[in-house]
Amino acid sequence: MANTKSAQKRIRQTRKRTERNRYYRTRVKTLTRKVRETVEAGNYEEALTAWKAVNKKFQSYINKGILKKNTARRKISKLHKLVKSIEPQNA
Repeated sequence: MANTKSAQKRIRQTRKRTERNRYYRTRVKTLTRKVRETVEAGNYEEALTAWKAVNKKFQSYINKGILKKNTARRKISKLHKLVKSIEPQNA
């Protein structure tokens, strides 16, 4: 256990930061999973809607400093490629 006040404070800060990071990490995984599931189901309209929601959420995470810009854009790009793969050809 920490002996100094500053060390105790650092432990509290680390716990708080870990919880916050865990929440956002789980949120990112859940959002991407929803897009993948709609793509697997073959529903283009729902997949596109889910992708737009992910895109918007990831952009806000970039602005908040939760995700790095290139990381978020790489993930968005991969998901968009998946969604485009099931796009109806006659549209």
